[in-house]
Amino acid sequence: MTDILLVEDNEELNQLIRVFLERDGYKVHGAFSGEEALEFLEKERVKLIILDVSLPEMDGFALCARIRERSNIPVLFLSARVDKEDKMNGFLQGADDYVEKPVDMDILCAKIKALMRRGYSLKQENTLIHSGAISIDKEAKQVFFKNKEITLTVKEYELLTLLVENPGKTLHKEYLFNQIWGPESFSENQTLTVHIKMLRDKIEENPKKPGRIQTVWGIGYKYEEI
Repeated sequence: MTDILLVEDNEELNQLIRVFLERDGYKVHGAFSGEEALEFLEKERVKLIILDVSLPEMDGFALCARIRERSNIPVLFLSARVDKEDKMNGFLQGADDYVEKPVDMDILCAKIKALMRRGYSLKQENTLIHSGAISIDKEAKQVFFKNKEITLTVKEYELLTLLVENPGKTLHKEYLFNQIWGPESFSENQTLTVHIKMLRDKIEENPKKPGRIQTVWGIGYKYEEI
């Protein structure tokens, strides 16, 4: 999942803002037109969008309206157009905030943090897990590896979620089996080993030398965030 989609057609400014936000810990993708931004949103999940108003072909107001047709992602306008009419238009199209250029990056970061807090309730935070290259949306029961959704069976999903929620902890085989299959299950303990192998095939760069789901010999398994 990407934290911020920055839509700014000025390449130098786009890069400058991206570098600054990435230093602040955000994962940022830069787009240079409304069409490019919409194409990215078709493929990727985003937490917040920063829009310039003066974009080629489709301007920021039209892009914001298109985004609002499908999503409630927080939108922040960043523009040199500072007339009252422009600001009002931005809010009417569904923007959450409007920041004037030239921008004070400290102010921009403060507004981003405020929108993130406002846009993602405690419930949402509890249902979204981010662990290195893995993201889990517990509400939608979706798993993303390196920003690409991966298909898991129900048991694979439950097992991975349990491991990711306990990073660095060695979980006994019996505990894992009982949590996922239940103590009254007719499945054999070997089922756990098989599912661990299937998960490794999907989330490890080298499944034969796993870095995320590590075997603790004679005890169980441990998940490490990478």
